[in-house]
Amino acid sequence: MSSPKSKTALKRLGHDLRSARLSRRVAVADLAARAGTSPSTIARLERGDPGVAVGTLADVLVSLGLIEKLADLVDIRKDDLGLALTSERLPQRGRSYAATLRRQERQDDKAGKDETDDVDPSGVAF
Repeated sequence: MSSPKSKTALKRLGHDLRSARLSRRVAVADLAARAGTSPSTIARLERGDPGVAVGTLADVLVSLGLIEKLADLVDIRKDDLGLALTSERLPQRGRSYAATLRRQERQDDKAGKDETDDVDPSGVAF
């Protein structure tokens, strides 16, 4: 089942595809032949049928010279919410290589202390 929003968007997409086809004066049968599909599939696509494959949509867009629109459909450079969420997760400042080395040395020292705490000076382990 499609949501009401997706149904509306698919109907608008179908209407726009039909308008693009008609403005180019291409018959349904000709577009179907160019896209490698059937005229009934083109009719379903123009009605906004959610069962038409995305690959078929891509083939139709190629035939109409509109394939770049598909590539721009979910352009992450234009995704304001996604960009905002990504920038929230970025570190506020970077770590230098020297700071990383100091942190590793502290961890190594701590690991070394843990080993010596478990060993008695006479060599007996606890």
